[in-house]
Amino acid sequence: MSRFQKLSDAQWSLIEGMLPRPTGRKGRPFADARLMVEGIVYRYRTGIAWRDLPAVFGPWQTVWTWHHRMATEGIWDRVLAKVIAAADAAGMVDWSISVDSTIARTHQHATNTTRLTGGWIKLHESEARAA
Repeated sequence: MSRFQKLSDAQWSLIEGMLPRPTGRKGRPFADARLMVEGIVYRYRTGIAWRDLPAVFGPWQTVWTWHHRMATEGIWDRVLAKVIAAADAAGMVDWSISVDSTIARTHQHATNTTRLTGGWIKLHESEARAA
């Protein structure tokens, strides 16, 4: 296993069938699905920019296109659901949750919202009522 390979064979076999397949149309050769997913995983694990993706994964534009296409088609959601279901069946998921009810008070000027203070309009209305 190279330092760029992030998925084990067992993990790959779990999601392999859910990924895009070659269409059979002539044109550019279809990119290796595992290499594309490995590139996406590597990018998110390291936090690098797409342009800084190592050349071992191929052109960064291709990896980004795969990621974008899989996100818009909902493939990542289906992959996540399948992985969680498999982990839950194996007893590897702890479903306990924690709720935090912390309150953070700030000064009124700490917000970035506009505040109506009255100003000229309020004074103008007061003048009209006084007359």
